[in-house]
Amino acid sequence: MSIPDSEFIRGKVPMTKEEVRAVSIGKLRLCKNAVLWDIGSGTGSVSVEAALQDSSIKVYSIECNEEAVELTKRNAKKFQADNIHIVQALAPDGLEGLPVATHAFIGGSRGNMESILKKLMQVNPGVRVVINAVCLETIGSVQAALKKLNVVDYELVQLSVSRANEVAGLHMMNASNPVFIFSFTFIGQDGTN
Repeated sequence: MSIPDSEFIRGKVPMTKEEVRAVSIGKLRLCKNAVLWDIGSGTGSVSVEAALQDSSIKVYSIECNEEAVELTKRNAKKFQADNIHIVQALAPDGLEGLPVATHAFIGGSRGNMESILKKLMQVNPGVRVVINAVCLETIGSVQAALKKLNVVDYELVQLSVSRANEVAGLHMMNASNPVFIFSFTFIGQDGTN
């Protein structure tokens, strides 16, 4: 299932676009009874799409921006995604006390990428993680952090999407920013997950 971007309630908060959501959710490999932490949930588009995969999935949308929290609430309500739980907090501190994540999506880190990843591995040494990055600094911080952590199934995909827009009766392709999609599974210090 893929919800068109135009269906989401939007504000001035960044949103993971439809094609990027589809690839990212596919890379998460969600299953029944999964517990997904959506860190830096923005408008909640990933949370909604993940929650609608199966009603047994519990999604925890962690977001520190007040406008984004409100948009996530509104989108969860609009799509009747009752299995979304919204946490207004900055990660990694806001992750304390949540049910153990089986899966994590990181759409925003506020410069705390390494500490978020370490917290995820501490909570569940076998957690499946997908990270979206558009800024060079974020890409660098993910790469640097992963050199210090044990992971398997590592994959990095760069996705570029262009959309046709009509201009004077002709169709011109307009490119969106390329997105880097990291996916991997942590393994414990002893090499097991």
